[in-house]
Amino acid sequence: MAKVIINSARCKGCGLCVHACPKKVLELDLDVLNRKGYHPAKAAHPEECIGCCCCAMFCPDVVITIEK
Repeated sequence: MAKVIINSARCKGCGLCVHACPKKVLELDLDVLNRKGYHPAKAAHPEECIGCCCCAMFCPDVVITIEK
């Protein structure tokens, strides 16, 4: 199983990764604000991750890493 690692402090909450994920693993964490005032992405369903790296490729700030 793949592991999604998100640098929440640098995430600007644009949601591109959420829309890019074919398995709907990610979502914006509306309960958290990072230092920049954004709702960062989180792995809401990490067990569904297939390790395709679409989220990491679409992230404009390169804050997502996938470990296989």
